[in-house]
Amino acid sequence: MLNHGPLSKPFLSLQSYLQGFIHLIYPHICLQCASSELLNSQVICDECESQLPYTHFSKMVINPIEKIFWGRAKIEQANAILYFTKDSIVQKIIFELKYKQNKKAGYLLGRLIAQEILSTHSENPVLFLIPIPISKKKLRKRGFNQCLIICKGIIDYGVNAVIFNGLHKIKNTVTQTHKDRLERSLQNSPVFILKNRIQLQDKPIMIVDDVITTGSTLEAAFHCLKAANPSSISISTAAYTFT
Repeated sequence: MLNHGPLSKPFLSLQSYLQGFIHLIYPHICLQCASSELLNSQVICDECESQLPYTHFSKMVINPIEKIFWGRAKIEQANAILYFTKDSIVQKIIFELKYKQNKKAGYLLGRLIAQEILSTHSENPVLFLIPIPISKKKLRKRGFNQCLIICKGIIDYGVNAVIFNGLHKIKNTVTQTHKDRLERSLQNSPVFILKNRIQLQDKPIMIVDDVITTGSTLEAAFHCLKAANPSSISISTAAYTFT
């Protein structure tokens, strides 16, 4: 039998050298403070995560996200985990997910949503998670739907849920940034279509999005999904930005 023992130290040295070289070319550092004390699964360090701008909306009797939908959609619960502001760590995380194809950022956001779900629900019924779909053009360019990655992060953290992929985008909407709420609400042409709706009948469902501003996209999704007669419709987003 050959003894490979003497080869182990040179092999480990080579492996360490290669890891150091890769880190030099593609440094794995915290998006916020540039610390290198990260696990492979992280995009920000533990210290920066503890300082994220959490909204704590779930602790409010009436939170700002639920108020968005008053008179527009009968939402069971609505929540956003983080505040989104320009040039903030939250913007960096969202940018890393959507435009740098860093799925780790999506799993982080999913974990934060999952923590909120598990801490605010004494019972955890099987939820049907509905990721807000993106257009085929964006899907080809990005390679994945960022909201689907967030949903997978929610499940990976222990929420008893099933991802439903029957909501499809049929209209390429232009950016909503420079339109006021009235202009957005007047766009009544269908944005989504629903397939396999029977799966959602009498089931609690949760629509998942990355960022909410006016709620127009989520409202359109709500009205489309309502046709499936679910037992309840909730909304959860990673971040909330002001208009």
